[in-house]
Amino acid sequence: MDISVVIKIASVGILVAILNSILVRSGRDEYAMITILAGVVVVLMMLLPNFLQLLDTVKTIVDF
Repeated sequence: MDISVVIKIASVGILVAILNSILVRSGRDEYAMITILAGVVVVLMMLLPNFLQLLDTVKTIVDF
């Protein structure tokens, strides 16, 4: 895993946190929850290729 993936995840987290606080203060709690869920989905989609690569590596190690 490269450091750029960690930086991308951190930037998504900071953006979601800022949007969440703005939406909560304006009284739109439903939209704040949707924003959090969207941030989680985006991070999971970013991590999916790395996870698939990990599974392939484990498969080649265990398969001999």
